[in-house]
Amino acid sequence: MKWLVMALFSLSASAQQFPSKPVRIVVGYPPGGSGDFTTRLIADEMQKNLGVSVIAENKPGAGGNLASAEVAKSAPDGYTVLNAWHHSINLALYKNPGYSHKDFIPVTKIATGPTIVVVNKDLPVKNLTELISYAKANPGKLFVASAGYGSTPHISATLFLAAAGVQMTQVQFKGGGPAMQSVLAGDTQLAFSTAPTVMGMIRAGRLRPLAVSMKKGSPSVPGIPGTEEAGLPGYESTFWFGLYVPAGTPRAIVMRLHAAAVKGLAKPEVRDKLAVQGMDATPNASPEQFDAEIRAEGPELERLIRESGAKVE
Repeated sequence: MKWLVMALFSLSASAQQFPSKPVRIVVGYPPGGSGDFTTRLIADEMQKNLGVSVIAENKPGAGGNLASAEVAKSAPDGYTVLNAWHHSINLALYKNPGYSHKDFIPVTKIATGPTIVVVNKDLPVKNLTELISYAKANPGKLFVASAGYGSTPHISATLFLAAAGVQMTQVQFKGGGPAMQSVLAGDTQLAFSTAPTVMGMIRAGRLRPLAVSMKKGSPSVPGIPGTEEAGLPGYESTFWFGLYVPAGTPRAIVMRLHAAAVKGLAKPEVRDKLAVQGMDATPNASPEQFDAEIRAEGPELERLIRESGAKVE
């Protein structure tokens, strides 16, 4: 009993002193994609609000599982934070991802955005309708670059193939950056990419955008039609990134991290930086609200994975 009292006292004291050393935010994707962008942006803002260094750390591999598993096993002291999408996806895809829902406490969502359908400039299609027609005339001959099983591009492409009734071959890469390099080189012909990964290439004229994965076009990505406007009603696919900490992290620390992130996301200049990358700041009013959203979305995402037939051993 004495050791339990001492342990609880130690946790309480640590929560009161938090933070007293640098905080890490781990993301399961390499530089060049939306995960990396949102991690570095929120790390910069939280550093200002916490008064200690906040370090963005890329740990790519296994569709984000390496990062999630590392954070799940980390000390629940607030110094190791995860930036990730919905864990239901990888829990449905992988036989043993190395963690479960109960290993995390959600802190807050960071940002939400659509994917953008982009093609190599040499592909002879100018809009979404032409892409669908071309794919139907050449079943299985188009190669889609994805950022790994369970990633936003993978989910968006899977939904598109079903909605459009076409066959394409998905090629998995270790992140959005490498996937885009493949499309630019012509090794693959198209991708369903998160906006931060491709907005610079679109503006430079290196990739041709066909649509955003929302019914209507988004003000954050002006000039690109929504899927309904582009001729494919019924297809939508959005993504988000959010912060998690290991289960057992004291509530006082969770709320300190929540407050630091939300304060940063409220700044007009931060919202502008996200908008330039085709995303909207979408912080949660509380960790409980974020947790409720995750629980509500989980069953539908798991159903999608089952129906797609995708599995990773």
